[in-house]
Amino acid sequence: MIKKVKASFHEKLILIFLVSLSIFALCFTILIKNKCLFVKNFDPQKINFKNPGNIVVLNAECGNVIIELYPEISPNGVERFKKLINLKAYDNVAFHRVIKDKLVQAGDIEFGKKDQLDYGKIGTGKSGFGTIKSEVDAEFNFKRGTVALARALKYDTEDSQFFIILDDEPLFEGEYTPIGKVIYGIKVLEKIKYSHRSEYVLRPDFINTVKMFK
Repeated sequence: MIKKVKASFHEKLILIFLVSLSIFALCFTILIKNKCLFVKNFDPQKINFKNPGNIVVLNAECGNVIIELYPEISPNGVERFKKLINLKAYDNVAFHRVIKDKLVQAGDIEFGKKDQLDYGKIGTGKSGFGTIKSEVDAEFNFKRGTVALARALKYDTEDSQFFIILDDEPLFEGEYTPIGKVIYGIKVLEKIKYSHRSEYVLRPDFINTVKMFK
């Protein structure tokens, strides 16, 4: 007859510890793989906007980023941004420059498209519509969520690229053309892939679509 051997108290503790460790490891793996798990995805159809004609919905991996545009501040910049949105030029374009907790930059529609990404030239692409003049004279506070047009070292070189700041940047005031601000979904941008070694991201995340709400 085979006798049953009862586990000692310490053996039971070890078993409980190992099971708990396995559960923790599994949960941790799920959290690491699903970076969007705790990010709220805002539905613009359920929000009442004061100026729906100036609302932009940018969809990225973790959900919608809802932007309000300010044509009264930067009429030319907003006009260019809307034009490229209506042409669907920003769809499938990379977030090629990302500084953790500082900013995300996208909009290189020449060298940043998902199906024709050029790591050697990304960040230098043009829209084909020419550059526009900087609009930096109006008083504007570059608070967290501000959307602005990127430019070269010189003024009046804005084109298609834009950036969104993830922290207040008072030094940007009078330096860059502000075109709007994120009013919902900024945490989506905080999940964009970044590099510890460089501002420019290898195998970056992409914009899915950018659309005008109306």
